[in-house]
Amino acid sequence: MNAPAALAVTRATVLRTLRDRTALFFMLLLPVAVIVVIGAVVGGFGGFRIGVVHADEPSRAPVAAALAGELERADGLKTRTYADEAAARTALRRGETDAVVLVPAGLDAAAREGRPVTVPVLVPESAAMGGAAVSSVSAAVARHAAEVQAARFAADEAGGTFDQRLDQARAAGRHVTPIEVGTEAVSGRSQYLPLGYGYSTPTMLVLFVFINALAGGAAIVETRRSGVYGRALASPAGAGTLVLGETAAYLILALIQSALIVGIGALAFGVSWGDPLAAALLVGVWALVGTGAGMLSGAVFRTPEQAGAIGPAVGIGLGMLGGCMWPLAIVPDWLRTVGHTVPHAWAVDSWTVLLSQDGGVLDIARNLAVLAAFAAGLLALAAIGLRRRLTGP
Repeated sequence: MNAPAALAVTRATVLRTLRDRTALFFMLLLPVAVIVVIGAVVGGFGGFRIGVVHADEPSRAPVAAALAGELERADGLKTRTYADEAAARTALRRGETDAVVLVPAGLDAAAREGRPVTVPVLVPESAAMGGAAVSSVSAAVARHAAEVQAARFAADEAGGTFDQRLDQARAAGRHVTPIEVGTEAVSGRSQYLPLGYGYSTPTMLVLFVFINALAGGAAIVETRRSGVYGRALASPAGAGTLVLGETAAYLILALIQSALIVGIGALAFGVSWGDPLAAALLVGVWALVGTGAGMLSGAVFRTPEQAGAIGPAVGIGLGMLGGCMWPLAIVPDWLRTVGHTVPHAWAVDSWTVLLSQDGGVLDIARNLAVLAAFAAGLLALAAIGLRRRLTGP
């Protein structure tokens, strides 16, 4: 094995790739763009969308208008007023709202007279969000009802008009310190990556390192076809030296891309990558998996066009199967099992442990071993295939 010759091959391949603007676009700009889009789409829960329909004209029904105001101010609710119930029902069917509050006619008169009032809330029949939305609406309605009851009681016991006592009840409510209920997950074992960029950045790292490596196999195919390898084999450098040099180059490129995504995720998007040692090991092992895939692409495909067209399509398909597009925790058991036949699922599982479960090296040791086995298998197949391409007829 000629080490200087292998280093020369590595240096030439790395420099050629870094000077290629198209390659840099796919290595850096495209992954970042996809991270931003997906991170924004799954950016987390922004509040229940609540439609409000007034049966009475709000300007003539101050109590009903105050109820709508309470819904607007409530945490976790985004309200929108609809002209009539038909329009609100249409929006509900289209998924534009999570629930619709029908402020009933005669609400003001009933409040002044102390009669009970029912506030209907419409939710989609099969929507899981509906029940949670109703709970949030009920809390806001209960706060408003408490003010109305206090005003009714004060007007009956101390005199004065209902409207005067209602204003006093609202003013007093603003000076009351609320009692909040805090929740804390103890020993949480979330099976999902954090929403937002905490989801998109690690999954896109897994996806694009693999895709770019597969597409990069086109450079090996082109080098084979151009006769560069043939001329190199006429020198003291053997086929093993060329394979080693190309392998080192693809590993360096995979690590560069991984480091860029990790750095941009941490600095620009505030992504926490968990335990540093575990994250570094995972990035390194995944870079080896990508290296093996890229080298195998260069050995298998006959033309650069095949590698450039088929390679990314295969990478995207495997990424979808392995949970880069959606969590495997939400798919059927059989599909989850099939997904773990590809290395992507083991990588995404590992990031889930690190980012959502505060895991360390020991917690992902089994996954790292599986990924290392994938990397070893891909590298071995690539080395055998490429040597045959270089030394064959």
